[in-house]
Amino acid sequence: MRGLTAAQADDVRQALHTAERRSGLRFGVYLGAPVGGRRHFAERLHAALGEEADDAVVVFVDLGGRALEIVTGERARRRLNDGACRLTAMSMATAFSVGDLVGGLLYGIAALGEQATARR
Repeated sequence: MRGLTAAQADDVRQALHTAERRSGLRFGVYLGAPVGGRRHFAERLHAALGEEADDAVVVFVDLGGRALEIVTGERARRRLNDGACRLTAMSMATAFSVGDLVGGLLYGIAALGEQATARR
């Protein structure tokens, strides 16, 4: 993952694995610049998951643009509504704003996984 050390990338991968195992959803993170509009790019990343997209959550972080998008599939959205994603995104953005990219990612992945598990 660009922008992260090997140890940080491992921590993020572990958080993704834990969220997936607990919730049954597929989680992905993309760090980088969008090609085209930010939301549209995040939606294309999500759609690229093909058959897994309905049960997937993609967190896109635009490092240069200092923004993020959370995209959920149809079945994932039943367990992670827009309000839950918005609150998680706000907490992540707060961590990012003080330079804590990894902390924000780890918090966000864990929070989304927990919320999805609670609504299982």
